[in-house]
Amino acid sequence: MVDLLNQYKDGLEVEMIMKRQSRFLWRQRGQLKLESSIIEEFLIKLMHPDIIQGLGDVTQVVIGPAKTYMSMSFFPAGAGELSEKGIEPVLKEKDMDFMIGKKVFYRFSTSPEPVRKKAFSEGTFTVSLVAAECKTNLDKTMFQEAAGTAARLKQGSPSAKYFLLVEYLDMVPEDPRSTEIDNVFLLRHARRLNVDKRDVVEEVENQRRGFPIDHEVIWKFIQEIQAAVNATWLDQSEVLRRGSFI
Repeated sequence: MVDLLNQYKDGLEVEMIMKRQSRFLWRQRGQLKLESSIIEEFLIKLMHPDIIQGLGDVTQVVIGPAKTYMSMSFFPAGAGELSEKGIEPVLKEKDMDFMIGKKVFYRFSTSPEPVRKKAFSEGTFTVSLVAAECKTNLDKTMFQEAAGTAARLKQGSPSAKYFLLVEYLDMVPEDPRSTEIDNVFLLRHARRLNVDKRDVVEEVENQRRGFPIDHEVIWKFIQEIQAAVNATWLDQSEVLRRGSFI
């Protein structure tokens, strides 16, 4: 599968965009998310029961790009609003390139027996088990932004795992354990080309031949997902026997 991924990416990003000089795709590839969306689609293909065990009925699980729950707050306009209708929650969510999660349905009311539609508020959000963002290049600013995202995510979902999947590194590596990022996976083991080489077809081809997306790094990511799926977050019946809460 990883070999096919490399062939597909090279065919689109080098053969079609660079060699054939599709000006539209070259100018718009950032807006269209061409590079990162290929990885996103590939990750969905990996969520197969022959690869990841324990997901259950995948039709009941949110898999792929989606908004994930970050936090919920309540800001009623005043006491009158509390008595007239249900409290409207302020929901904070974040778009993720890839996630495994579960949709939650909620309904809030200030009355024990809301008989009118306006007497309650309702909606949905998705809680993450695993969340990941896919980056073609990772620089210091992106890493710091990801650290902030991971911290906010885990305020709302403390057991969630947050990862970065990166093709090319454009910063000095940092230990993610100083943040809430669980790990950064360097798919190609490569640094970003110097600015004077990025538009040179031969340089790009040489780098891609020397540093294809590594199936072993993909396998490490799969193992992280499997561990998250297998994890028991809190088993109250086991606490006394184990001698620790987790």
